[in-house]
Amino acid sequence: MRIGAVPVPLNTLLTADDYTYIVADSRARVLVASFDLLARFTGALGASDVAVVLSAGGGYGGYATVEGLLDGAVPDALPGRTTPDDVALWLYTSGSTGRPKAAVHLHRDLVYTAVHYAREVLNLSADDVVFSAAKMFFAYGLGNSLTFPLYAGATAVVLADRPTPESVLRMLEAHRPTLFFGVPTLYASLLAATTDADAARLSSLRLCVSAGEALPEDVGLRWQRRFGCEIVDGLGSTEMLHIFLSNRPGRVRYGSTGQALPGYAIRLVGDSGESVAVGEVGELVVSGGSSAIAYWNQRDRSLDTFQGRWTRTGDQYVASADGYYTYCGRADDMLKVGGIWVSPFEVESALIEHDAVVEVGVVGNTDGDGLVKPKAFVVIADGLVGDEALAQTLKDFVKAKLAPYKYPRWIEFVPELPKTATGKIQRFRLR
Repeated sequence: MRIGAVPVPLNTLLTADDYTYIVADSRARVLVASFDLLARFTGALGASDVAVVLSAGGGYGGYATVEGLLDGAVPDALPGRTTPDDVALWLYTSGSTGRPKAAVHLHRDLVYTAVHYAREVLNLSADDVVFSAAKMFFAYGLGNSLTFPLYAGATAVVLADRPTPESVLRMLEAHRPTLFFGVPTLYASLLAATTDADAARLSSLRLCVSAGEALPEDVGLRWQRRFGCEIVDGLGSTEMLHIFLSNRPGRVRYGSTGQALPGYAIRLVGDSGESVAVGEVGELVVSGGSSAIAYWNQRDRSLDTFQGRWTRTGDQYVASADGYYTYCGRADDMLKVGGIWVSPFEVESALIEHDAVVEVGVVGNTDGDGLVKPKAFVVIADGLVGDEALAQTLKDFVKAKLAPYKYPRWIEFVPELPKTATGKIQRFRLR
């Protein structure tokens, strides 16, 4: 970005087929990859626009190396003549609803998120040490580990490995960060992997942040009881670059995603675009200075998402009278059961409160009469047996907590749920 080039960060956990699609879709002229990943790009390079390939961290296939170019580079090269309104980078969506698409962001967007979220909400300073389990090839992790620490002068700790409960706990103990950024699934897994006796292991934390999916109230409350540290839940998106709706430190309302950030405006709208009343469910649309300008090479989808100053999120929310927003699900995930809308997230939040449940994803399924009812895919705690007796126990548990029509008619026990690399459950795969 400094020289005026437009980087397109890529998830290092993708398949060769994914890379072939993205390299062709982006029409990139230069590919930079670590030497141990370059083998996955063999198929992608054949019919692409790539003219230069650079290997990082070691030589591969006779390609020039990043290290070699840096050794011969001029240390005080002038930056490119970019403006705040020049394209800075593209970020491919994580694919929770299918093939990823590239959101085009401007140089101004990066500073906007650092000011209105990192500084004004998190109070990030040069004294902070930041650790993000979310990686820098996604919008959430890019802000957490790169732009926010650079803007504030803070220290970033980064993890090369996949963020498992074991690897994350090891980093938290070894580097003693003051801020930790995770996703709801990881927080639930960390709770399952620890006990109240482990509180001292995370004693350096002044604040935790969750995004990617809505944080279940039970997970937030159990985390704060165990570790004495709030989880500030927020909503962001690739299209908006980072979080634009968030709880605030010191006044977290678990079960809610919080209030609009400074610099952002939020509306809830119905099917025809009209604002809905307080207490009614609507699609959340947002206006703010970090919105992408378009999806690369996807005109129709750009027009559908970026509508003047407003960006559609596809998320269904309900607002309280005091401006707190509560998540109800994705627009394409909502279920109409017996003529009444049901939020899969509400059913998931009820199930996750049961001690046997580690993770859960709820989608719609059709019964013998062709009617849609909730179905739950459940990961249970180690040592338990996923049998009919446990399934009935979980159904009864939900019936006791929610309106009877919302309980899952089917429960399927699975070893794991399909997720994106950011930890979002891929409900389209469950469907």
